Amino acid sequence: MERPRVKNEDQYEALRGKGYSKEKSARITNTPNAGKKGGKASPYEEWTKAELYEQAKNVGIDGRSKMSKKQLINALRNN
Repeated sequence: MERPRVKNEDQYEALRGKGYSKEKSARITNTPNAGKKGGKASPYEEWTKAELYEQAKNVGIDGRSKMSKKQLINALRNN
């Protein structure tokens, strides 16, 4: 199986080293804000449902349109 195309090779390899699947590593690496560091993002609990929905869309979470805010948070943390 061919490895997914990634924007940030170092980040991809780091995620693979942590045990993430090829698909999940590529999805995280290719998220628009993936390369930003500094821990400046607020906790998901402080995000609006619309912001959580957009993030879920960016990382390819299926079924997001029917999820509650709590479910979106759980899906983003565990996907």
